[in-house]
Amino acid sequence: MKCPFCGYLEDKVIDSRLSQDGSATRRRRECLGCEKRFTTYERVEEVLPLVIKKDGRREPFDRLKILGGIKKACEKRPVGMEEMEKAVNKLEMRFLDIGEKEIASSFIGEAVMEELKKLDEVAFVRFASVYREFRDINEFMRELKDLLDPASVKRPK
Repeated sequence: MKCPFCGYLEDKVIDSRLSQDGSATRRRRECLGCEKRFTTYERVEEVLPLVIKKDGRREPFDRLKILGGIKKACEKRPVGMEEMEKAVNKLEMRFLDIGEKEIASSFIGEAVMEELKKLDEVAFVRFASVYREFRDINEFMRELKDLLDPASVKRPK
C-alpha cells in the first residue's frame, strides 16, 4: 500500500476490523518509511450486470441512476434518505444474486416500482406514471385500481 504522506510502498497493519455496515474491512496502517498512520478500506469487487436498454444499447449498471429516480419519486414525501439507500442496496443485491451478465432495463424498472410500492404509494404512482408512459387518464386509473386492489400484484418479468 502506497503511503499517502511520503509515497513509500511498505507499511504494517496495526489494526483490522469490519466497517460499521459490515461491507468492508477497515485497516489502520503505519508507513515503514515516515512512520505516519493512515486508514484503508478493503471491499469485495462486485461485478454488476450490463443493462440492456429498450433500444438494444448496453451500458454499465449505475446505482446512482436508480437512487436518482427513487429520490425524484419520493420528493416532498415522508421517506428518509436512509430508507431510499436501503431500497437501492436491496435492489442492487437482487440484481447481483440473479447472476446474469446482462439484465433488461424493463426488469430493473419493475423491480424499482416494487420497492417504491413498499416505501410510499404516492412515490410509486409518480415513478410508474413516468416509467410506464401513460398515454391517457384511463391507463393511469387502471394502475391506481391495481394499487388499491392487493389481489392484483404485478411481478417483474
